[in-house]
Amino acid sequence: MVEIRHDTVTANGVQLHVAQAGAGRPVLLLHGWPEFWLTWEPVMARLADRFRLIAPDLRGFGASEKPDAGPSDRAGPEVHAADMLGLLDALGIERAGLVGHDVGASVGQALGRGHPDRLTGLFFFDCPYPGIGPRLAQPEMLAEIWYQSFHLKPFAAEVVGASRESCRAYIGHFLRHWAGANPAAFDDVLEAFTDNFLAPGNLQGGFNWYLSQQASRLAMLRGEAPALPPITVPTGIRWGTRDPLFPYAWTDRLGETFSDLDLAPFEDAGHFPHRERPDAAARAIADFFERIGD
Repeated sequence: MVEIRHDTVTANGVQLHVAQAGAGRPVLLLHGWPEFWLTWEPVMARLADRFRLIAPDLRGFGASEKPDAGPSDRAGPEVHAADMLGLLDALGIERAGLVGHDVGASVGQALGRGHPDRLTGLFFFDCPYPGIGPRLAQPEMLAEIWYQSFHLKPFAAEVVGASRESCRAYIGHFLRHWAGANPAAFDDVLEAFTDNFLAPGNLQGGFNWYLSQQASRLAMLRGEAPALPPITVPTGIRWGTRDPLFPYAWTDRLGETFSDLDLAPFEDAGHFPHRERPDAAARAIADFFERIGD
């Protein structure tokens, strides 16, 4: 049984809850939505003998501070990236690897562009990136991305959090549906996830990501996203071949965003490879960081 240590760290003026395990080369593990640090526990159990694993709850999520109690657009990737720089500083870490998924992958891209010197490498599962473009709003995708518009509504958190049953049904829908052929991937922690999102501020804290991203999301859907310089940090991406939200075909333009790219399909997994197939996910993470070294 791997010991997971829990701390509260002040970073960028915000109190962040941080789960840590293991020792060795530091690796940040950044969760997506609807997740928090616990999503990484299976991977942490498998990698703690090789790495120092640092899994924070992003601001607004989990047990981390919610600096804006209500709807806020101050929770975009640059804000979270500044938090992560502050976290590395507070922990005395000059450079770290970063593993990100979903929201966490967007934060990793902001760090990769703005502070490549602080990163040994980037590793992402199923990540949003500019090259997806207007495909996100194709007619066949509208039944998948509806939640992004719902999360903008000022009553969304109140509706989802009206009861334990409503919260479990809402969060559980995404954990099951996005897991592709592995709908039971989160069954053992569904009650813990429900507890997490019922905690004061956590639903709105997560929804604030979507408020913060709305302008850039609309620009991408219109095909008007500004061109950005490619990220030069060595990047490994493993993309679930059965992800209903981000189809594997959307990997075709990753080379425009990442100039040093190691891409491979992650078979028999949907949107959450790290939870659906943790043995293979941990092996892919370890192989990548051991290959690129320090």
